[in-house]
Amino acid sequence: MGIRDEVAALKRERILTAAVELFYERGYENTTLDAVAERLGVTKPFIYAHFSAKSELLAEICSRGVAAALQAMEGALAMADATPTEKLDALGRRFVTAVLQSQKYIAIFTREEKNLLPRDYERISQMRRDFDRKLAGLLTEGTATGEFRIADPRLAALAIGGMVGWAYVWYRPQGRLSVEALAEEMAALVLAMAQARPGSPPPGKAAGKVARQAAARPPRAGSPRGGRR
Repeated sequence: MGIRDEVAALKRERILTAAVELFYERGYENTTLDAVAERLGVTKPFIYAHFSAKSELLAEICSRGVAAALQAMEGALAMADATPTEKLDALGRRFVTAVLQSQKYIAIFTREEKNLLPRDYERISQMRRDFDRKLAGLLTEGTATGEFRIADPRLAALAIGGMVGWAYVWYRPQGRLSVEALAEEMAALVLAMAQARPGSPPPGKAAGKVARQAAARPPRAGSPRGGRR
């Protein structure tokens, strides 16, 4: 990215930040681009140089929270050599952190999704479906290995998404829990919902574990390895 692109990106972020504050305070329908320009101390053409319409601003804002959740999901799934339990634990922490860091974006999306253009609504809805599908896939994987006890992974995925996603409503930065502390607590709740049993080896691996332990155990006196001679 060149300097010109970096400057343009910074200007877009300034506009988005002002729009987020105004949409959050006044609502989308009660906020004009003139008001956004006034908040920034610029003219309306400055905004039009980066966004074609107020609806484009709304679409960008509404997609931010969902995109952050998807990024948290993809990061957890990409953990090399991690078990489903470890991935779900990481997802719980990353997901709630993403929600709280996008608190106003998600609040605006929840209130204003009715004002999205149909194409933007469908695009963002597809992102949400992708998240639910990937979470259900992780829960299915953990159930297959014996780490989770879940009868309906798709239903469990919706329940977990609803529990964590709703944190934007009640969390207060000045409250008793920091984001990090809440992420730890919520991750534990997510694992509890999956009835995670990380201490239990997956089916088919228990025998292998016992065999490895037996092979590593030193032979008893008078009992040489290799059996009878």
